[in-house]
Amino acid sequence: MLHPETTSYLEHHGLIDLRRVSSVARTLRYLTAGGGVLLEEPIAYRFTSYATLYAALVGHLEPERYHLGREVTRLDEDEGGVRMSFADGAVERFDLVVGADGVRSTVRSLLFPDVRPRYAGYVGWRGTLPIDRLPASGLDVLTRVLAYHVGRRTHVLSYEIPVEHRSGARSMNWVWYRNVAGGELDSLLTDRDGVRHDISLPPGAVGDEHVRKLRSAAAALPPPFRDLVEATSEPFVQVIVDIEAPAMVVGRVCILGDAAFCLRPHIAVGTAKAAADARSLADELRGTGGDVDAALRRWEPRQLALGRATLRRTRDVGERAQVTGTFVPGDPSVAFGLREPKDGNFPDLAGPG
Repeated sequence: MLHPETTSYLEHHGLIDLRRVSSVARTLRYLTAGGGVLLEEPIAYRFTSYATLYAALVGHLEPERYHLGREVTRLDEDEGGVRMSFADGAVERFDLVVGADGVRSTVRSLLFPDVRPRYAGYVGWRGTLPIDRLPASGLDVLTRVLAYHVGRRTHVLSYEIPVEHRSGARSMNWVWYRNVAGGELDSLLTDRDGVRHDISLPPGAVGDEHVRKLRSAAAALPPPFRDLVEATSEPFVQVIVDIEAPAMVVGRVCILGDAAFCLRPHIAVGTAKAAADARSLADELRGTGGDVDAALRRWEPRQLALGRATLRRTRDVGERAQVTGTFVPGDPSVAFGLREPKDGNFPDLAGPG
């Protein structure tokens, strides 16, 4: 999901065309087990895919500042800076190192080697299907909306996303959260070649037995979701984890986004929190006239508080949906939002259209 926090800087500087890189949903729709409409409410959300967003942004980065295939192996503090060692033997010095390197963050592992992902007890099965291949049962129910179904300690949702490099083309993206005992996780995360993965399995890698079980279990979903899952040729798996770093600054090294706090997806603010971390850091560096140490002292407490608050909230939503069974469709507290529920709405999309 895109969020006003994610896009405001990019829009202000003319770096992104939201109409090209996003799809719009103006209705949140909950389905009954039989596929009928349980309730609806207005929303003003934009959705994209990482590939589409990446393609839109990467062209704005100067080639001399963007180096692929360089593995960081060591960080060492010196007076007023950081020496970064690379796997190719090179060593470079920087005034500030920002680890924005995601859930598998190398920088986090160097700073906090004991911090590990904590399994939440369930996985997100995912898949995409071109809209023109959507089964008839979903045409009027799933298109142009954010659709949900909440079952017994499980929930599933879908929304449209743009297709990279195909103007106007859309795919239906779906996520189905299913509880998986820790002992079963090893088998699920072992791909067709016998390789055990850690956090996700890409499309085409999930073992046939697990895909068959998924399709069989989908019979209990509302028909639009059941048919959507069955029509998806290569569903894939994301393990739901929590990651919480004890700090975001060590000397002149900082971490942000998923590198600092990896959130469960339920409030849809992963990219928004990363953007907020980055924007705030830039503002502090400007506000202190480039005094890195002062900027980091001012920046860390606020972003730590934001990370911890969003982590608590997304844990709460996940536990209610998957563990306690107390997730209530339409509860405003589960709405998407970074600092508070519903702040993920785009004001320009409000109202009919």
